[in-house]
Amino acid sequence: MTDQTSRLMNWVERQREAVWHDDLKAQPKPRATLLSAARIAFAVVRDLARGDLNLWAMSLVYTTLLSLVPLLAISFSILKGFGVHNQIEPMLGQLLAPLGDRGIEITQNIIGFVENMKVGVLGSLGFALLFYTVISLMQKIERAFNKAWRVSRERTLGQRFRDYLSVLMIGPVLVFSAMGITATVMSAPVIESMNAFEPIGQTLKIAGRLVPFFMIVAAFTFLYAFIPNTRVKIGPALVGGLIAGVLWNGAGWLFASFVVGSANYTAIYSAFATLIFFMIWLYIGWLILLTGASIAFYVQNPAYAGNARPTGISHHAREALALAVVALISHNFYRNKTPWTLDGLSSRLNQRSDVIDSVMTALERSGLLKSTGDAPATFLPGRPFEEATAGDALRAVRGDGDVSTLGGGEPEGRMTRLLDEAEARANAVLAAISLKELGQAAPAEADSPPVALHDASSGRRGDVSSAG
Repeated sequence: MTDQTSRLMNWVERQREAVWHDDLKAQPKPRATLLSAARIAFAVVRDLARGDLNLWAMSLVYTTLLSLVPLLAISFSILKGFGVHNQIEPMLGQLLAPLGDRGIEITQNIIGFVENMKVGVLGSLGFALLFYTVISLMQKIERAFNKAWRVSRERTLGQRFRDYLSVLMIGPVLVFSAMGITATVMSAPVIESMNAFEPIGQTLKIAGRLVPFFMIVAAFTFLYAFIPNTRVKIGPALVGGLIAGVLWNGAGWLFASFVVGSANYTAIYSAFATLIFFMIWLYIGWLILLTGASIAFYVQNPAYAGNARPTGISHHAREALALAVVALISHNFYRNKTPWTLDGLSSRLNQRSDVIDSVMTALERSGLLKSTGDAPATFLPGRPFEEATAGDALRAVRGDGDVSTLGGGEPEGRMTRLLDEAEARANAVLAAISLKELGQAAPAEADSPPVALHDASSGRRGDVSSAG
């Protein structure tokens, strides 16, 4: 058994070396595409093995159980005004179809709860709590997607109210309207008469079976493009949605087969078996959704796929990055150019967005920068850059996160005084340079090549995380 395990591990290591050894730019396009897909697959499996996606999926199961009825109640109230509220039950039944008869039972119970819920008698406080339950679900979904996309910034309160409200109000109407239009077109007399002619009839049957799949893919693609608090290109979102759609249908078929042969579980758990199967299916669904988000992230950011863990950044490179960030922001601000976004700075400085974000968070905490409420957020000076100096920017990143000091012993005190003296000498030079002056020397034109910041004082591997 040990020899077989050893051979398996060696085989996996050889495959990993084969996938990561070759330079994609030197490969023909078909082989480069296959190698890129293999690297993304390795990265997604690695994320699943770490357990972060699993934990978020389990957390979303709990939140969904609390929020499902309020969510459907709000959607039901909105759809009732458009006369398409009767579509909720068929769609919910389709989502729970892998549960078989139990899915029908759960659907009927949920719809019964929704129909018996009288929003008008809840009062203002009850309605606020109902709405808060739904918002908390969407906020947790955003956090899970941001985790997959390595985004630490969440939407502001105003952005959440605007974006979440638009999803709650417009999303259900568009989805059910599309379903109604599709059903109307497929049942039109002209289409039904064409079923008698082959191969048109067979083609229409296949199309009718594929329509639910493509609607699921479209829903996943929309979530991947809209929910993360960063700019997601439609191509990666579509790839993630397509793969997640395939996984959803495959998992549904396998789970349906499992439910059919689960008579023993029903005998053991009795009435609780339905709830258990429902929670398992919710977990599988959320895990598939988060896996698709991870795939979309790696498709858009292939450089992240090779990092088993986020690499660090040295203090020297962090300080250089802070000066580069404030210089670029100052340059655009005083020349009335478009303010920088996080993704724009990441691309301009050829650095990973999470590294840039950690530096900008420190600058925001110190009051040197402030973010706007735009989508995506842009960054402006937090106070006049004529009064702020390069030394202020360095102190902001050096002191960020300090919550403790050294002990009061003589060796620590002597070293602290030595470092303070060295920093004072450096600040004497940097205090003479305002951030406005720093920006005047920054070539921030859009057609300038990306600038890669490297720690010249140390050649240690892992000092700077670069996306390039």
